[in-house]
Amino acid sequence: MSPRRGTLAFLYALPFVLLFAALLVGRYGGGPGDVLRALFSADGDGILRSVVLRVRLPRAIAALLVGANLAVAGAVLQGLFRNPLVDSRIHGVRSGAAFGAALAILVSGGALAVQTSAFAFALLAVVLVLCVGWRLGAAPLVLILIGIAVSALFDSSLGLVKYVADPLSKLPSITYWLLGGLGGASWSNLVPLLVLSPLGLGFLFLIRWRLNVLTLGDDEATSLGVRVRPLRAGAIAAAALLVAASVAQAGTIGWIGLVIPHVARSWAGPDHTRLVPASAALGGAVLVALDTTARTALASEIPLGILTGLLGVPAFLFLLGGYVRQKEGIR
Repeated sequence: MSPRRGTLAFLYALPFVLLFAALLVGRYGGGPGDVLRALFSADGDGILRSVVLRVRLPRAIAALLVGANLAVAGAVLQGLFRNPLVDSRIHGVRSGAAFGAALAILVSGGALAVQTSAFAFALLAVVLVLCVGWRLGAAPLVLILIGIAVSALFDSSLGLVKYVADPLSKLPSITYWLLGGLGGASWSNLVPLLVLSPLGLGFLFLIRWRLNVLTLGDDEATSLGVRVRPLRAGAIAAAALLVAASVAQAGTIGWIGLVIPHVARSWAGPDHTRLVPASAALGGAVLVALDTTARTALASEIPLGILTGLLGVPAFLFLLGGYVRQKEGIR
């Protein structure tokens, strides 16, 4: 087994190891044997079984899927736009979802309404980007500029919602949701994420070799027989679906879609046939670890978006320094 294959095998196993570790950690403790009995047997500690199956397991699965979704979406968008600084914010999905969730909290506040509204406005944002971009040629730079404009539109709309929200009841709820977290994850509200994540990830996994062709440029991809505009639109739509489902479940969680693909690329290389699954595994593993830290490090839960920012910013600066040193060395 080559070093690269050994590294990838470890990477693919890591999220499942950390998921099982997440089931062990908490205020109501239990050993590996106790957790296995809670998962696969009706015997043992009934309280631990209830905690593992109803609280920790759905939350760990949600963290695994959200991390994988955001990382894969970031890796795909960076390749499509041939820009290492692109992530899920570029097509307005996060801003649209944030506005939709804030609007639902302002009107009703129910968990199902918040998820539904966040998902709907996230999809609306990407539809706007794709529709306007299609009329203007769907070139990467055009789509980036349109995404920036759509994001600004929804950010301004979010500011208006926060301005009119009741500062004693609604505004704190909006602010807490925007910080991101998986404290509300349960089997009842996990269904959309469980359904949409395999669809988006599966589609991008199936076309991952075509994504390599798109990174060559439009003229080269067309000469190789690839229909550039439909394929690019489909890949962007699938990435947007993943981000929308994740943001609707967990709120706005930054840096995963920007930093994780770079780390995965350093291990798996730029080939999307390896980069897509590597990004999914690493993104899921990182978010499971961070979510476990968020719920256990302090007496009260730390918003997940804060932890991803504290980890993502130094990691991004470290990666940026590496790229700068590499370019200077080449020159």
